[in-house]
Amino acid sequence: MTPRIQRSMLILPVNVPRFVEKSYKRGADAIALDLEDAVPPSEKANARKLVKDAITTAGRGGADVLVRINNEPDMMDDDLDASVYPGLHGIFIPKVESAEDVAGLESKIVHLEKKRGMEPGSTKVSLHIESPSGVLRMPELASAGTRTESMSIGVDDYCLHLGVEPSEEATELLFPLSTMIVVCKSNGISPLGIFGTVAGFRDAAGFERAARRGCDIGCTGAFCIHPDQVQILNRVFSPSPAKVEHARRVVAAFEEGLKSGRASVSLDNRMVDTPIYKQALMILERAKAIAELERRKAEALASA
Repeated sequence: MTPRIQRSMLILPVNVPRFVEKSYKRGADAIALDLEDAVPPSEKANARKLVKDAITTAGRGGADVLVRINNEPDMMDDDLDASVYPGLHGIFIPKVESAEDVAGLESKIVHLEKKRGMEPGSTKVSLHIESPSGVLRMPELASAGTRTESMSIGVDDYCLHLGVEPSEEATELLFPLSTMIVVCKSNGISPLGIFGTVAGFRDAAGFERAARRGCDIGCTGAFCIHPDQVQILNRVFSPSPAKVEHARRVVAAFEEGLKSGRASVSLDNRMVDTPIYKQALMILERAKAIAELERRKAEALASA
């Protein structure tokens, strides 16, 4: 599976109409309609009735639309039945702790895709890990299904299990984030995360620092809870124009060297060899994919 560009995933409660109605204008690469923590138990039944139409509304700007379901047996089936319809990109499942969780979810999705006449395999899965046991089982979780597209960590719940509060330095997240990134990159899955919590949405500078630290160690995007965080994530998880231009120069210099029978050249007083060349190609490929995504989003928004 080729990792999908999802720099920003905006999570919002599906039972708040004004949030849903404006969601497609926020510029997010993905939107997760929440049936879980943001919806109180007394409102969940009514919220399910809103999901089908909300999928259409949220998708008007070209974003991938997911639904975050409840991972409890007495609610999951009803959540999935309300969510798996044409237009849905994926299911965001929280509190994942076992391969059986992933396999069981996929089996239910297969049944609903057939029932609704959807393309087999079209509904992707995003795994959300919220406990130490889930972190330790990440390798088996990542390989447990065929639909898993991304993985993320629920920072506040994870810290609750650890018995600590999220810190400004986020040192408590170094192990789970690093583990997730290595596991995801080994399985062709997108690691989504920042070095901190998304809860402090008024601290834009702090959020950006946390996002940049996540990007620096290998995350490719992150989820957020406020529209103001979307553009920060889109910017942080995109290669800068300067980085793209440098990558072009690296590729040109290396390929010129190949013509002379050399696989190692000098550029700006630094060595450029095969790994650095391949890194530059990856940067250019991501920049191209982001430009295409932004073009599609702009076209969708213009016709909305």
